[in-house]
Amino acid sequence: MNLFDNLVAEAEALLPETIALRRDIHAHPELGNDLPRTQRVVVEALEGLGLSVVRGKSLSSVVAVLDSGRPGPTVLLRGDMDALPMHEDNDFEFRSTVENAMHACGHDAHVAMLVSAAHLLVQRRDQLTGKVVFMFQPGEEGHGGAAIMIDEGVLEIAGTPDFAFAIHQSPSLPNAMIATRGGTLMASSDEITVTVTGKGGHASSPYLSVDPIPVACEMVLAMQTMITRRIDAFDPAVVTIAHIAAGTTSNVIPEKAMIHGTIRTVSAKNREYVRHQLRQVCEGLASAHGVAVDVDVRLGYPVTVNNHEAAIFARDLMDRVMGPGRSIEMSNPVMGAEDFSYILEKVPGAMVFLGTCPEGVNFFEAAPCHSNLMVMDEAAMSTGVALYAAVALEKNRGSAFVS
Repeated sequence: MNLFDNLVAEAEALLPETIALRRDIHAHPELGNDLPRTQRVVVEALEGLGLSVVRGKSLSSVVAVLDSGRPGPTVLLRGDMDALPMHEDNDFEFRSTVENAMHACGHDAHVAMLVSAAHLLVQRRDQLTGKVVFMFQPGEEGHGGAAIMIDEGVLEIAGTPDFAFAIHQSPSLPNAMIATRGGTLMASSDEITVTVTGKGGHASSPYLSVDPIPVACEMVLAMQTMITRRIDAFDPAVVTIAHIAAGTTSNVIPEKAMIHGTIRTVSAKNREYVRHQLRQVCEGLASAHGVAVDVDVRLGYPVTVNNHEAAIFARDLMDRVMGPGRSIEMSNPVMGAEDFSYILEKVPGAMVFLGTCPEGVNFFEAAPCHSNLMVMDEAAMSTGVALYAAVALEKNRGSAFVS
């Protein structure tokens, strides 16, 4: 019997339960690392499977282990659980019931797919060797939940994983296809806050003050010039200043101005270089204009780097399970960031994007992740369930893999 016989059909048979779980979580989104309801729903959905289930200590994580009882590799499969702090403007019946919280990135689908994959793999326990770790993770949206779970022992709970795998849905890709690449898949993301301090005064007499606002404006423009003049276009960086704050009224020159944004790079080298250059630009302009400046860079997620062989493995496996032509090799990284990067720093593996473009919509025009109108084709989740299960089945029968 072929290892993948009936796998797709079994995943499709689970689709009603997968959709129901996804909709339940979608209607009740929770933010950050504290997701008590979502944690409870996941634990309940795993009941009766004979898995070893452990809840997180300092966050609402769930780690479930499927032990085949036979020696073999350990495979980690991850699904993130948290929502975004934003209002949902869709009008379907399972839209968010929580003000300013929405599953606009599809983490609800990730959870549902991973739960159904657990059900499918339990049914095929006799085809497994080793262990499968199902990692249900809070706090991906900027809260570093993966790093906390590492600190709490997710990589030791069933022995150090030999392979790690994650799926991220995307309406911006053709439906039920996957896309990935070896090497850098997603960017790092760091947060920059620059506080410019001058001398306040009357708007009619700027010469008696030291106005921090035009200096801050110069800094914003100089940052963009620095990116275009100092950074290799083939090792790109993006600096976005998304928040500027200064002053209280029209006729007062304030003492302080603040600029706030993000730095994204696709290599560790440029991550460090850009931080250094931004500090130099801001301090140089501050000196030229006679103001004080404080440049604070808060390190966020590192670059997400797929193991090259793991990315090829995932694409080949997709074509074997779902049929040829169902995978896409990405030519460039995505400038968004992911805390699965922390897992991939320690375990060889890969993340892939699963296309969930709604039927009848051009994927170039579909509302993307993080949109208040994001909608996904739920039928594509059966593909994600089958792929999660196929990765574990293939790896846990000891298929060749070079890290």
